[in-house]
Amino acid sequence: MSGADDEHLAGLLRGAVAGDEKAYADFLRDAAVLIRSWARRWAVGGGIDAEDIVQEALLAVHVKRHTWRNDAPVLPWLHAIARHKFVDAVRRQARRPTVGIEEFEETLASAETEKASDWEIGRALEGLAPGQRSVVNAISIEGCSVAETAKRLDMNETAVRVALHRGLAAIARRFGRD
Repeated sequence: MSGADDEHLAGLLRGAVAGDEKAYADFLRDAAVLIRSWARRWAVGGGIDAEDIVQEALLAVHVKRHTWRNDAPVLPWLHAIARHKFVDAVRRQARRPTVGIEEFEETLASAETEKASDWEIGRALEGLAPGQRSVVNAISIEGCSVAETAKRLDMNETAVRVALHRGLAAIARRFGRD
């Protein structure tokens, strides 16, 4: 940017500070073009969105426009604001590093559910009364329905449900789960 460009922006900002809305809109448009070019250069390969820098810098310009001395050049002031917003973005990114899901796919896919061994199942069933053991085995191990179990064990369905409930409760108590 040349001195003429700086003087053009300074004139627009002076008008904006004086209350000229068109001058302010023109200043923000021209400033956005400059900030965007700087931000794109700074953000190359860093994973930072240059447009976010532009938006944050323009917001800061709006809030801090009263800090610009109207006898000073605009470009260094504008550049400093944009640079600070870029540094803020880098700091935010460093605090919240992003990791692609691809790095954890195998770990997530290989999660196994907890299964009891045959020995543990036998141990749990051996503490039950014979009727409860038969019902729990038929329904929980073999996968029979309540009706099938009732027919197979010559019991009514209510008795099967009661025996199942009591058997599972006894197993839970035995292993410290209520």
